[in-house]
Amino acid sequence: VQLQASGGGLVQPGGSLRLSCVGSGFTLDDYVMGWFRQAPGKPREAVSCISTYGITHNRYYSDSVKGRFTISKDSAKNTLYLQMNSLEPEDTAVYYCAGDWLDDYGLGYNKCPSAPEYWGQGTQVTVSS
Repeated sequence: VQLQASGGGLVQPGGSLRLSCVGSGFTLDDYVMGWFRQAPGKPREAVSCISTYGITHNRYYSDSVKGRFTISKDSAKNTLYLQMNSLEPEDTAVYYCAGDWLDDYGLGYNKCPSAPEYWGQGTQVTVSS
């Protein structure tokens, strides 16, 4: 299982970025997938996660990003995305994609795992003028 994240960069407040996470060696739909972030001197936090049950996607967003970020995935490309709009300096962090075996969480899971088993390498997002 490998996760390769990309799409970070420097953006001004109010700007947008889209993060991508390509999975290899496994099928994204079999996992609860998510984005986590860690800012300097702060603990890691869950940003957004998605769980797929057939054609239904359950999404979770932290209160700090709700209404500004959108999580999605392209199953054909085995890729997870995070569209980030209206970025704020407080969003500055290293962003990681991560996943955990969905069957461990039961039907209808709609949160983020506390300790996902698989992690990507992280991509830096800096919001600054």
